[in-house]
Amino acid sequence: MSESKAVILGVGGLELTVEERALYRDVQPWGFILFGRNIGEAGQIADLVASLRDTVHGDRHAPVLIDQEGGRVQRIREPICPRYPSGSDLGALYRQDRDAGLRAAWLMSRLHAFDLLKFGIDVDCLPVLDVPVDGASDVIGSRAYGSQPAIVTEMGRAAAGGLKAGGVLPVMKHMPGHGRGMADSHHELPVVDAPREDLEAHDFAPFRAMRDELMAMSAHVVYTAIDPAAPATTSCKVIEEVIRGYIGFDGLLMSDDSSMNALRGTLAERARDIASNGCDIVLHCNGRIDEMVQVVEAARPLEGKARARARRVEAAFDRLDGADEAAVRAEFASLLPAV
Repeated sequence: MSESKAVILGVGGLELTVEERALYRDVQPWGFILFGRNIGEAGQIADLVASLRDTVHGDRHAPVLIDQEGGRVQRIREPICPRYPSGSDLGALYRQDRDAGLRAAWLMSRLHAFDLLKFGIDVDCLPVLDVPVDGASDVIGSRAYGSQPAIVTEMGRAAAGGLKAGGVLPVMKHMPGHGRGMADSHHELPVVDAPREDLEAHDFAPFRAMRDELMAMSAHVVYTAIDPAAPATTSCKVIEEVIRGYIGFDGLLMSDDSSMNALRGTLAERARDIASNGCDIVLHCNGRIDEMVQVVEAARPLEGKARARARRVEAAFDRLDGADEAAVRAEFASLLPAV
């Protein structure tokens, strides 16, 4: 039996291929992530999740992740799941009525938990804690709760709380902040030239306030005031000095998708750079098996501090509050009747 690797891997389609099944059984990735290409109908999603977990040795629980934010980033859509509002929609309600906005953020996350656990998906890459500035790329845009760190913090904390109440764990993103990026990191590398004091007051603030959460995803963003040579994902200086130091986050840090064009080099080189500079887990999302092979060959076994952090995550599942789904949906609809 091979050691598990510090990777989260995607899937190519609606069901596992023979090659994918063999790779996962050999590599034993810590977890898996689903995207829209993996979503057909309800029974198929549940079967796919079960087949992923069937590749895992022993009784280890492999987390299955998804980006189910609401708005334009919602992988499971109608008719399987309702169309949920974006972060900016929730933020608009907050600005009208703070208590209603916070309650709506909690309720929507609790609904995500109801939706996702039906399929066995137990990690939602939410909340988005990025704080956009004027002129920034739309890659964050309407996904953000607002342009003020205090609002983003409050709404992010409510959203994370709703997920956890339903037995689904949150992943904060994109640490230490993508809101100032003037480029879309899916396509090119954003470079931020703001002074460190501005970054601390604006971009880093929500992450610092929520530093006790169990998981976060890195930003493919260069902060020239800290490390002009590398994006946060592959910068030992940013991870140790800012994320582990100033922010004080000691949870499981996964990279953003290693197949995004903000990163340079082969997939193997990217995986080595990510693993050797402080991220605990290498994330690879696009489901291309030729790329996954490169990533897993370069990634490290899950050991040391990374393993301890992963175990804290694994110990936190299945903490359900027993809420009634119909009542939660009715209350949410009363706050946002268009949904």
